[in-house]
Amino acid sequence: MQLHGALILCMTLSAACGLRCYTCTATDPRSCTDTTSCPFVFNRCFSLRVDGYNVVTKGCQTSVVCTGVMACCEGNLCNSATPTGPSVLLLLLVSSSVFTLSL
Repeated sequence: MQLHGALILCMTLSAACGLRCYTCTATDPRSCTDTTSCPFVFNRCFSLRVDGYNVVTKGCQTSVVCTGVMACCEGNLCNSATPTGPSVLLLLLVSSSVFTLSL
């Protein structure tokens, strides 16, 4: 009986703390705002652009399948359409410096 309780606890914790990815099939990657908790076996988020059809698909995937044209990444919501490039990081750095200096 204790084994069943431990199994249920592990399943609940893995679902609560699992990977989250953006998921959609759309023509505009910026319109992908739906998110999902990935099942335990999926450890990557992916984005796949279908050439010739102007369609992007996003979702959860395993690292074994992440090859070729499928762009995979690790971490929660890493397959976003809005990049966190140097300009965003610079803005965060400047704003935090101003906030620190104003104290």
